[in-house]
Amino acid sequence: MTTTQGRTAEQDLPYDVFSRACPSRGTLEHVTGRWGALTLGALYEGSFRFNELRRRVDGVSEKMLSQTLHALERDGLVHREAQPTNPPRVDYELTPLGRGVAERLAGLIAFLEGSMDQVLAARERYDARRPAG
Repeated sequence: MTTTQGRTAEQDLPYDVFSRACPSRGTLEHVTGRWGALTLGALYEGSFRFNELRRRVDGVSEKMLSQTLHALERDGLVHREAQPTNPPRVDYELTPLGRGVAERLAGLIAFLEGSMDQVLAARERYDARRPAG
């Protein structure tokens, strides 16, 4: 829906990610940072225990995954379920809000993976034009 000023209804929301003080900027950083995007993408596949998730998100350290999960949980995107077993079992899954974000990320991931031949060709052309240094 477009208003008379040419702005959509979504643009009339009280949040503006382009504003330095807007709280949506922090959530955008959590979602679009390397580990946030990969964690959400992995959890889009289903529920994971911490070490399963760490193996799925190849290259993430235990510390970074823990920090990422805490941030995503705080933003309401990830649910942490601790089972009172011995040893304790902790599962992570997307909340409905997290699933909505992850669905959009999944589309972007699929687009990028499907476009990598073009990206790699563009990189080669770019690098060929630049002097070796």
